[in-house]
Order: sequence, then C-alpha cells, then structure tokens
Amino acid sequence: MIKLLGRATSGNVQKVLFFLEETGTPYQREDYGRQFENTGTVEYKALNPTSKVPTLVDGDTVIWESNTILRYLAATYAPQLTGATPAEKSQVERWMDFVLAAINPGYLAAFKGAKLKPEEQPADYADQIKDLVAQLKIVDGGLAGHEFLALGKLTIADIALGPILKRCVDFKIDRPALPNVERWVAALSERPAFQKATGTPAPTNKAA
Repeated sequence: MIKLLGRATSGNVQKVLFFLEETGTPYQREDYGRQFENTGTVEYKALNPTSKVPTLVDGDTVIWESNTILRYLAATYAPQLTGATPAEKSQVERWMDFVLAAINPGYLAAFKGAKLKPEEQPADYADQIKDLVAQLKIVDGGLAGHEFLALGKLTIADIALGPILKRCVDFKIDRPALPNVERWVAALSERPAFQKATGTPAPTNKAA
C-alpha cells in the first residue's frame, strides 16, 4: 500500500491527498513535519534529502516534491487525470509549473504575513501581495468560460492548484474579485475528495 508521509495541514500534502481520495487509491498517511521533529532524522533524509513534506513511498519507489508525486500517481494509477499526448500533457503541466514558479512566492508571503499586524509584516509584503494578485488574475483568465484548468475535465492541474488557491482566496488580503477562480474553488469544494483532503466542510444545503 502507498504510504504518504506528511502532515495533513500542509497544502502540498493536501494535493496528494486530493488525488488519492478522488481516485480511490488505497494509501496510509503518517504524520511527518517539523512540529513532529521527524523530518530531520537520518532515516527520513534517506528518503527525502530536503527534510520537507510530502514524501510518497510506493513499494520500492520513493518520490518527493508534490507535483512530481502527482505526475507519478497519474501515470501509474489514473492516466485519465493527465493528457494522452505530449501536447495534452503540456496543457496540464504548465499550470503545475506555474503554481510553483509564479504563485508560490506570493502565496508563502501571504500565508505568513496575513496573520501579522501591519507593522510586523516584512517591508516587501505589499509588493509580494500585489504580485500574487497579478498571478491569480492569470489563473482567473485561464478559467474564463472553462470548468477546469485543462482539457475540459478534472486533471492533476486542478488537483495541484486546488488546495493552494483555496487558501489564496481565503486570505485576508487586498484583492479584487476573481469570479472564475472563486467559482472553480467553490466547485472543487463540492467534491468529497477535496473536502476530506483539505478539511473543508461540506457545503450547507440551502434548500428549503
């Protein structure tokens, strides 16, 4: 059985949990992270030299870096969640690269800084948030007229970005409306797999 090493509150662990729950792939998650004081051990570093989470163990195969894990899982267990051709894969994987290269710096700044008083925030906090909003607008444009990020269906692009962008829209930051991102996050939040992966409560039924 697959072992997923990482704390359930990590956004990068939640990506992998979303995949595993969505596909019904059997797995066992174990708590790893700095607060558990177990990612700096010799044993863990032998699996993942970065001392970060997640790490996935599938038999003799050990993988670290969350998006690489998703690519492996899709290729091995759910090829329908990625492209069938190199061209189709490029449409999926560009968003996975985009979240790391373009969104992640501002996301991390907001994750840390939004909790602080203004006088405690780093000097470049406003610029970081401005850049985050600019990157989120790109995603918003990509989702205009589309239910999903790529190929007209749920893919590992949505799985990779979903938990991170849900946090971005929930951050108490100065940003404009992002109607397409907000719609997309709301739709993902209806999925039981996403709810379990991210700890998102099931939407309340407002019907009379």
